[in-house]
Amino acid sequence: MKNFSTGGVRLSAGLLLAALLAAPPAFAQTAQDGCAFRADAPDRHVVTAGDTLWDISGRFLEKPWCWPRVWGMNRAEIANPHWIYPGQVVYLDRAAGRLRLANQVGASSGDGQAGAVLKLSPQLRTEGLGKDAVRSIPASAIEPFLTQPLIVEADELKNAPRIVATPENHVFIGKDDKAYVRGNLNGGTSFQVFRPGKPLLDPVTKQPVATEAFYLGTLKLLRAAEPGSDVHTFVVASAKEEMGVGDQLMQTPPTPMQHYVPHPPERKIDARVLAIYNGVTHAGQNQVVSVNRGRLDGLDVGAVLQLYHKGQTVRDPGASKGWHNLGNPQVKLPDEEVGSLFIFRVFNHVSYGLIMQVTEPVVVGDVAKTPE
Repeated sequence: MKNFSTGGVRLSAGLLLAALLAAPPAFAQTAQDGCAFRADAPDRHVVTAGDTLWDISGRFLEKPWCWPRVWGMNRAEIANPHWIYPGQVVYLDRAAGRLRLANQVGASSGDGQAGAVLKLSPQLRTEGLGKDAVRSIPASAIEPFLTQPLIVEADELKNAPRIVATPENHVFIGKDDKAYVRGNLNGGTSFQVFRPGKPLLDPVTKQPVATEAFYLGTLKLLRAAEPGSDVHTFVVASAKEEMGVGDQLMQTPPTPMQHYVPHPPERKIDARVLAIYNGVTHAGQNQVVSVNRGRLDGLDVGAVLQLYHKGQTVRDPGASKGWHNLGNPQVKLPDEEVGSLFIFRVFNHVSYGLIMQVTEPVVVGDVAKTPE
């Protein structure tokens, strides 16, 4: 799965959709693909500021993550993000089984109905493209998880540079203070500072797969180590919390792309919720959790998983009495579906996901697997 760039000249929604919406599939075929429209789907929706593609699609589709299919998007062919802007109209072409996009023109009629819609014409947009475009998922909910190391995998801790001293032996330092760092910088000049916390255990194997990290701020290289020394001089560029000796450094990652095309994983995934953030034990809509599967397991950015409460194993009191000739007194109850998880950041063995739909609170150990 590719993350699509937003830089440079881009096609408008009209030009992009003109190419993507050719040869629409039958409504019945869309349902057969598992992307059925809701029975109460509206005829149209006027896009407003704050909408997301997931929200808009949820008005029309049983499974909102299916929106690339009903827009005619092909993961292997698309080279640009899918742009939709406030004020445009998304309407359901029931005969073709397809969502379509148009501009709204004219005022409301006397019966309260909105004005006519105008099919978008192919055009180029070269200025301000993307500034007000509708996002796939709520950007504000995931921003800290895109740039701050809240989970650190075991291999990232190996040989990580660390603060070894502070000026005048201060216990803690803050913005604009110096810090002396030892370790291989690998050519980096901008680093994030974190303090390792407790190890996170895989809910299945009970083995540590990552470490919870507390993000403290950023350091900028002031002066590299002199020949014969491995101690570098840094200055604190920003401080979320006080930092000190023993805290570790990671290179500041590039700002990731925030346009994602949802899709089922290419491999069969059977994951477990590893951790929940913001100091809570249960997670709900638009909260972030981590799962114990990552890039090496077949997950990529935009993958959608279904969330389930794992069925408990209970005792069958009738089994010992030969009821229905079932002699096993232990029986596992079915997993119960509770929501959807949108993967937005992927590491080797761990991934971050945003809960998009939930009917019951999500807890550590819940199942996250390929949609059925």
